[in-house]
Amino acid sequence: MPKRRADLFGDIARFSALHAAARRAVRGKRGKPGAAAFMANQERELLRLERQLTDGTWRPGRYVEIPIRDPKPRLVSAAPFRDRVVHHALCAVLAPIWERGFIDDSYANRAGFGTHRAIARYEQYRDRYRHVLRADIFRFFPAIDHAILKATFRRRIACENTLWLLDAIVDGSNPQEPVNLYFPGDDLFTPFERRRGLPIGNLTSQWFANLYLDGFDHFVKEVLRAPYLRYVDDIALFHDDPAVLASWRERIETYLVGRRLKLHPVKSFIASTTEPATFLGFVLCGDGRRRLPEEAVRRFRNRLRGLRDRWRAGTVAASEVQQRLFSWIAHAEHADTRRLRHALFRGGWFDPLWEPDGPPVEPVLRGGSWNNKPRNVRSAKRNRNDPTNRNNNTGFRLASTPSHARAGASKDAPGAREGIHGPS
Repeated sequence: MPKRRADLFGDIARFSALHAAARRAVRGKRGKPGAAAFMANQERELLRLERQLTDGTWRPGRYVEIPIRDPKPRLVSAAPFRDRVVHHALCAVLAPIWERGFIDDSYANRAGFGTHRAIARYEQYRDRYRHVLRADIFRFFPAIDHAILKATFRRRIACENTLWLLDAIVDGSNPQEPVNLYFPGDDLFTPFERRRGLPIGNLTSQWFANLYLDGFDHFVKEVLRAPYLRYVDDIALFHDDPAVLASWRERIETYLVGRRLKLHPVKSFIASTTEPATFLGFVLCGDGRRRLPEEAVRRFRNRLRGLRDRWRAGTVAASEVQQRLFSWIAHAEHADTRRLRHALFRGGWFDPLWEPDGPPVEPVLRGGSWNNKPRNVRSAKRNRNDPTNRNNNTGFRLASTPSHARAGASKDAPGAREGIHGPS
């Protein structure tokens, strides 16, 4: 039994702690109406929060629900900004306590861990073992049982005021998608009588999810003694013998019954580590290569097009576009980015090197083709060639400069008018 901590609430509810939490919560969100209104009256709002937390009258506000359909349908819930301040203050005190008990191979929502470190660990295990058990928990966040989660809090926390605050955040969760699962001992109405589900999007939900599966992590590592890693509800176990992995799966399913969870019947399987595996947004090949899945390239392209259109309409600043663009590319650079760069930048419809304070850059219109057979010199017949090819084929190339550049250039200046370029 881990040591239980008491007298924590003062470090959560005092004015200085709430002030530091507000500064963390507002990062990247100063332009949001809720955050701007709170920060405009910061001192008054923080004093009101401190008073409500101290006298026990604080209650969570109403969530804004945002349905997401890409890459899969799910419901993201946004808490009011003042609630997020409380979440940050709470996690700043409790996260170090919980963190000390987590295993090193749990990678989600932890400083210094993250997606890319989890992928690197997966590749280390993959190179050592012949088979992998990939498992996914069925509707994990909507299936988290409130009563079990609250009992888990009480294994580490003895401070009554802190437990009240934790329970208030859990009880204030908005309804999630129904997960009507039956377990041994349930009657017909049990799934409808037990409250379940945590809102995706809360800082507290991320920590609660790790805490909910902390006992499971220790079971796999210390009882099964399996090479294992987990990212939220995405699980991987490795062994040379697939029969051992099958027996581990049975024992895992038995353990998860106590948490009122089940493995996904389709996404849980045993495979050879030599086969390409899609893990945390990358396709990991047995020879060490990493690729971006087709749907990831499509999402990158669609997001960038949306940002480009919003930037041209003047509804988003160039600095924000650059920040998002470079963060996406920084993530993608952990894999082979040839196809991504081709999808984003070929054709000249987006220029990543615009001047942040300059006018919007119009696309450079291009066309034409080249081939070693004259009959194939058509725009629709590119033969998979690109402008970097250097050969003696027959062909032509069309290009036009942006209108604002043509307006400021002389009639005879290079690029001042449309041109036709000869054979490549």
